[in-house]
Amino acid sequence: MNLWITQHDGQDAIGELPDTVALELIPPEGEPPEAILDAEFLVLSSRDRSTRALLGRMSALRVIQTLSAGVDWLLADVPPGVRVCDAAGARDAAVAEWVLAAVLASTRCLPELRDRQREHRWEWQQSGELAGSMVLILGYGAIGAAVEARLAPFEVEFIRVARHARPGVHAVAGLASLLPRADAIIVLLPLTLATAGLLDADMLSRLRPNALLINAARGPIVDTAALLALLRGGNLRAVLDVTDPEPLPSDHPLWDAPGLLITPHFAGDTLAADRRAFALAGEQVRRYVRGEALLNAVEGDY
Repeated sequence: MNLWITQHDGQDAIGELPDTVALELIPPEGEPPEAILDAEFLVLSSRDRSTRALLGRMSALRVIQTLSAGVDWLLADVPPGVRVCDAAGARDAAVAEWVLAAVLASTRCLPELRDRQREHRWEWQQSGELAGSMVLILGYGAIGAAVEARLAPFEVEFIRVARHARPGVHAVAGLASLLPRADAIIVLLPLTLATAGLLDADMLSRLRPNALLINAARGPIVDTAALLALLRGGNLRAVLDVTDPEPLPSDHPLWDAPGLLITPHFAGDTLAADRRAFALAGEQVRRYVRGEALLNAVEGDY
C-alpha cells in the first residue's frame, strides 16, 4: 500500500507501520513527484495545495487523513469514493490554551500595555476581570469542553451552543436570544454553508457593549465589515486567530482596528499537537491495513 505523508515536524510520531506499507514524504515546497499519483492513502495538511490539485488524478486513492480537525479546505477537491478522516482531538489542548491566553490578555489589556511599553509610556488604566462574567462557547464540542475546563477556575459562567441542542447545550438556532447575555463569545464552529456569515451585523450588534469576540474557528463565520464597524465604534473587542480574507493582506484595515489582537492562524499548531495528529494518522494506517473501521470519518454536512 502506497502511503504518502506531508513532511512536517513530528512526523516520526506516526509510529511503526506494517511491512506492506511503502512510506513516501510529500515535499514541503514545490510540486510533488509524479509517483504520488499512485498513492492509496494520503496524510495531508492544509499547506499541501499542490497535492490537493492532483487528487482527481489519483485513481488508487482510497483515504485522506488530515492533520487538522477542520476539513473545509479539502472537501471540494476530494474525488467521489475517497474517505476523508479528520484529526479531531489532536489539537484540543493547543487551541484551548490559545483561547485562554487570548481571553486573559484582552481582559487585562496586555496588547495595549505592550504598545505603551514600546512607546516608553507609563500610563495607568483600569482593566477588567474574568470572575463573574458570562462566556458563550459557540461550537461546544471537544475543543469547547477543553476551553470550558480551563476557564472554569476563573469563576465564569457559561452558555454552551452547538449546531444541535442536547442537555445543557443550546442549538445555534437560538443564538440571537443568547448573545445579549454574553460578556465574551468564543467561536469554535466548523465552517459550513450553514455557519458561513453566521455572525453578521445583526448578530454582533446583540452582544453587550464592549463584549469580547474570540475567533479560533474560521474567518468567514464572522462578517468582517460588521466586525470592523463595531471595533471602530468602540462597541466590541476581539482576538482573531483566523480572518476573512486569509492570509490577511498587509494593507487590510483589520490590522489597525482598535481593540483587536490578531494571530496568524496558529492556535492549534504546537509540536505536541502535531505529534498527536501524526500518531492518529499512524493508527489510521494500521487500521486500514487490518481492514478495521477508521476513526473520525467525515460524513454528511460536516
